[in-house]
Amino acid sequence: MSFRLILNFVFIMLLFLILFSFAMFQGGFLSWFLFYSFLPIFLYHIGLLIYPMKKWHVTRTVSPMVVEAGSDVTVTIKLHRKIAFPLYYCVVEERLPDSLNKVDYRLDKYKYMENPHSMKIKRRKKQIIFPGFKRNFTVNYQLKQIPRGEHQLSNIRIRTGDVFGLIQKEHVFQTSDYMMVYPSRRSIHMDEQSQSLDHGTMSAHSLNISNTNVVSGIRDYLPGDRFSWIDWKQTARKNTMMTKEFEQEKSADTLVVLNCTSNDRFNELAFEATVEMSYSFIDMFKKNAIPSGLLTIGEKADYFPVQPYQGQNDLTKRHLTTIQPTGKQMFSMKLKEELIRLQTQYLIVILTTYIDDQLKETVKELKMQKRRVMLIFVQAEKALTQTDLAILHHLTQQGVCVSHISETQLINDRIEVNQL
Repeated sequence: MSFRLILNFVFIMLLFLILFSFAMFQGGFLSWFLFYSFLPIFLYHIGLLIYPMKKWHVTRTVSPMVVEAGSDVTVTIKLHRKIAFPLYYCVVEERLPDSLNKVDYRLDKYKYMENPHSMKIKRRKKQIIFPGFKRNFTVNYQLKQIPRGEHQLSNIRIRTGDVFGLIQKEHVFQTSDYMMVYPSRRSIHMDEQSQSLDHGTMSAHSLNISNTNVVSGIRDYLPGDRFSWIDWKQTARKNTMMTKEFEQEKSADTLVVLNCTSNDRFNELAFEATVEMSYSFIDMFKKNAIPSGLLTIGEKADYFPVQPYQGQNDLTKRHLTTIQPTGKQMFSMKLKEELIRLQTQYLIVILTTYIDDQLKETVKELKMQKRRVMLIFVQAEKALTQTDLAILHHLTQQGVCVSHISETQLINDRIEVNQL
């Protein structure tokens, strides 16, 4: 027994003994009437003290369990008890994790890009019910505009007591449920410019599979391949679906690089925009059958290899769902190290909320190595410094494909970026 339970028991017994002593010594109808009137209350309080709340069966249902950021989720808590002991009230409280202590207004959240702290709130979900003699009762509540991430609901606290407030009991039930909240998908439009193929002098759009007349071989059919690409002769010969492999396929491999380091100018909403754009880029590449991979650089680097025409696996999707900024090491140095280790000729799409001279030099080196680089810088208009503008201008003069994305573009569903 807890100290509080013992104290309540002693208090109830003391009241009982006082009334019993008063009736015994005073005598008369009134004294015994008071004693017998108190007796049902005394028995109820004793029963409430020993009532086993911990034996309740508590379950939680989250619907839906997988959503995009900014969506609403309905949570249903079902309580079942075997003993129909009368209860005047119950307070059911969901102990929400810290990861839910902010809201996501989808596109509208970028109106607050200059003040990202305004998105933080303290969520509390508490509801009072009056069970009476019921054995089964249900509590429903909604979580609105939930943010990106993997959120775990684990504790439900239930409190009850008597009418007079003399006795209060509570128990915390451990029941785990997860919500997977993916980043919002954005519509990304790329201004098309032409470039040369790795083999030959034919020009092609780097992110659109339009020139497919240079056949370099055949391969097994993969989900996402166009019906018109199927090589029917080879399919009949090998008795398995075969598709043509085009010259462009060898040069269209794309690597999305996300800067997940923190710094003194870190803007949480700008970082969310880079995550959403990374997620949207990979989704767009998948729909266009472009092999794409992901590299995130924070306290450590996480690399998800390029997967030809099958899109990203669930690990990539989950990684972008749960990723948060970590570490304060220099992004540009880590980027250079990782690209040297990979040693591949990807089209590199860099998304960052922070640029400096070191990153400028790294991008210039990649350009000199004949690497194809797109730099997408996401930051609020008023947070731009003269140094930022000078770096962006310098890289543009050097022929680097640079795009600055601010709240002006982010509040629209369609985001336009420059393309190689």
